Amino acid sequence: MFVIRLPNGNLKVPQTAIGHEGRVIGDVYVEIGPQDPDYARLAAQALTPEEAARRRDRWRQDDEALRQQFLEFARLHGDSAWPGGEQP
Repeated sequence: MFVIRLPNGNLKVPQTAIGHEGRVIGDVYVEIGPQDPDYARLAAQALTPEEAARRRDRWRQDDEALRQQFLEFARLHGDSAWPGGEQP
């Protein structure tokens, strides 16, 4: 997840939501403005929404190539590639 600079100047900042038992529930974005004490530090690394989308698209393309390599490996080696013959 990225820090994203919104057109209004605020930032969308990733934050992890944690439940009462300490388990991670999920990742979310929160919006902060210039009055936030972390704004200046986070703004230095912020991307535009378009830059963030380009990075996500590039990762998806790279992930697809890796997924295809894995599928080919699994096809060639079958169940014997997994310890105990079990797949995850």
